[in-house]
Amino acid sequence: MFESSIRRMVTALVVSGALAAASVSLGAQAQADNTKVNSRDRATGAVTADQQKENAADRELTQKIRHSVMEDKSLSSYAHNVKIVAQDGQVTLKGPVRSSKEKHSVEAKAEAIAGAGHVTNEMSVAPHKSK
Repeated sequence: MFESSIRRMVTALVVSGALAAASVSLGAQAQADNTKVNSRDRATGAVTADQQKENAADRELTQKIRHSVMEDKSLSSYAHNVKIVAQDGQVTLKGPVRSSKEKHSVEAKAEAIAGAGHVTNEMSVAPHKSK
């Protein structure tokens, strides 16, 4: 009986400590504010990922560009996760990258596949934030 009481107290302390640590770490993280980006994406005529065409040509175009971007290991995870939306052969690139060099690199990869004049670059530069 005594051992089971101690076991319950230890379990309760471990659980409460883990919950306290989780709440502290959550409170320390800055919350992302995407209000401006979300407003921009709701604008009339804005291209969003849900508008990706389901025809084979646009899917293949998107896949080829994504593959080219992912193969370049010098790019940041931001650049690897840029939104690529193809609509009737026109490609729109959206999302943050870490530098203007990355922005131009991703755009060049898309143009090499889709062709010059078929890529709209709506990427933004989001440099590293100092703590």
